[in-house]
Amino acid sequence: MNKRLVVFIDSVHPILEEKLQQAGFECTNHFHSSFEDLKPILSDAVGLVIRSRFTINADFLSFCPSLEFIARSGSGLENIDTTICKERNIRLYNSPEGNRNAVAEHALGMLLSLLHKLNKADKEVRAGVWEREANRGEELDGKTIAIIGYGNNGAAFAKKLRGFDVKVMAYDKYKQNFGDHFVQECTLEAIYEQADVVSFHIPQNEETKKLFNLSFLRRMKKPFYLLNLSRGQIVDTSTLVYGLQNKLIKGAGLDVLEYEKKSFESFFDQEMPPEFSYLIASEKVVLTPHVGGWTTESYIKLSAVLAEKILTDFNC
Repeated sequence: MNKRLVVFIDSVHPILEEKLQQAGFECTNHFHSSFEDLKPILSDAVGLVIRSRFTINADFLSFCPSLEFIARSGSGLENIDTTICKERNIRLYNSPEGNRNAVAEHALGMLLSLLHKLNKADKEVRAGVWEREANRGEELDGKTIAIIGYGNNGAAFAKKLRGFDVKVMAYDKYKQNFGDHFVQECTLEAIYEQADVVSFHIPQNEETKKLFNLSFLRRMKKPFYLLNLSRGQIVDTSTLVYGLQNKLIKGAGLDVLEYEKKSFESFFDQEMPPEFSYLIASEKVVLTPHVGGWTTESYIKLSAVLAEKILTDFNC
């Protein structure tokens, strides 16, 4: 095939570039280029490889007349105008299969840390405090775990829970008949009634933003643990803080936050609301910087999955 240009706007594992070049694509890296610097380069691009540095909207795409595909290293496509891409027959690729195991392990680790107060106990021992009763934990066995969103990440988390004596329930608005010996397909109403743990694994869109809000919280029948490893804006932070303060929520594990920017590295270059200060100070909260799917292994898998999808579609 003739050389066709693929512009890497964000850095990913080099296996993707290697495989594309082997298949005849010409690849160029512009990890730090501004939008202005990219404009003349984009005119010849048939492919873009991105993470989250830019929003791929109508203005951006107007400089890409030859574009045939966009490959995002990761799961969500919320930073891409999918409607325009569909109109222009631009193929969209993402790679949720590449980091689903990492996200599932991260969710399990967060949950066990919350139940057994590992972060709190570790901090105290390092400070010379030997307090046993105040660090008495809870066991995971016997609890009901509710997974909202049964895609790659939700299903992987359910798989990790198989070794525990727990009841796993899953709700997915767009899937049916996925229940099996390990997972019980359920309604949101069943989650409100039974859940000891609620874990979100859904994409961010207008329908899911602040899905966890005051109405959701008030419908929960008992105090519970909350996990969010999907997107920050799915959980309303003020509602979460209210729930923690009033003992309606027993603890929270957050790998994502409502206040995230497109550039994760500039997260703290903004004025934070008081709710964020509460989360930082709370011993009932475990926080990580959007690294649930960020492992040594997933770094390779994310690019390998994208390469396989692109080369299969283009018959390379």
